[in-house]
Amino acid sequence: MTSFLSLQIHGGADHDGGIAGGLAELLAYFDNISGLSAGELFALFLPGVAALDNIHPMLVHYPIAFLTVFFALDTVGSLANKPQWRHVASWLLYFGAFSAIFTVITGLIAASSVAHGGDVHAIMERHQQFGLFVLGLALVLAAWRAKTGPLPSGGANHFFLIIAALMCGLLMLGADLGGLMVYRHGVAVKAVPTGEEAHQHQHGQTP
Repeated sequence: MTSFLSLQIHGGADHDGGIAGGLAELLAYFDNISGLSAGELFALFLPGVAALDNIHPMLVHYPIAFLTVFFALDTVGSLANKPQWRHVASWLLYFGAFSAIFTVITGLIAASSVAHGGDVHAIMERHQQFGLFVLGLALVLAAWRAKTGPLPSGGANHFFLIIAALMCGLLMLGADLGGLMVYRHGVAVKAVPTGEEAHQHQHGQTP
């Protein structure tokens, strides 16, 4: 079923069927997947997402990226007096606030559905608190920017950037706790392979 995908990934170096062989692989691949259910097709093309207990780990990257770049671009645009940069930063803020809504919702659902020990519960609660604070600040900043425009000046601009810096600081702390739960405590992570399965995979290298 996945032989054609394997052929494309590895460049077909170990297949000597030429174009005809590649076409046969392609036809066989489509023939195999034609009988799969919708769930099986989803797992075939997006195996990582299908393996998730919830989609919160996939969504967290969007507010982190949007809000961090927003703050950097808005700060530089303010210091360098670049109005067009701040216009772009405004849209990044809107996207960041919007994505943060779904990220927090899925995070709250994950907290009540993912198994975790008592030692992780306190970490998870702090992670939730940081996420809620970030969402609240992002919505406040987005509403402020939408109402007043992307070019505040004077004390209002300084206060706006201070709140944005606080938001990014809380965002970093929340992300750190999220990483701690996953990489130190293994929350929502399947068992790590041991023994021979745990060897490091190296391409094109000999031991």
